[in-house]
Amino acid sequence: VQLQASGGGLVQPGGSLGLSCVASGFALDDYGIGWFRQAPGKEREGVSFINVGRKFYADSVKGRFTISRDNAKNTVYLQMNSLKPEDTAVYHCGRAPRLPFSLWRADAYYGYWGQGTLVTVSS
Repeated sequence: VQLQASGGGLVQPGGSLGLSCVASGFALDDYGIGWFRQAPGKEREGVSFINVGRKFYADSVKGRFTISRDNAKNTVYLQMNSLKPEDTAVYHCGRAPRLPFSLWRADAYYGYWGQGTLVTVSS
């Protein structure tokens, strides 16, 4: 099982970035994929999660971020719009069972993680 996250970079406030998480060794349909982020000096926090037919978002990104999945490419995407300096963090994707809304933020349920990709929002 592998997860490969990419797409981070430097963007100005108000700009957009798209992250990708390419999965290998398993089928996306059988699991949920979550995006988490960790800013310097802060705890890791859940950003978004996608199950079969269900998408969850943290309140801080709702309306600005969109999670999607392409099963044919075994890839999960996180489109980030209207970025703010407080979105600056290392973003990771992780694999979990198909979690309900009440559990998706608990990183203990994630058995595999990809390496992080740095997103910096700054002018």
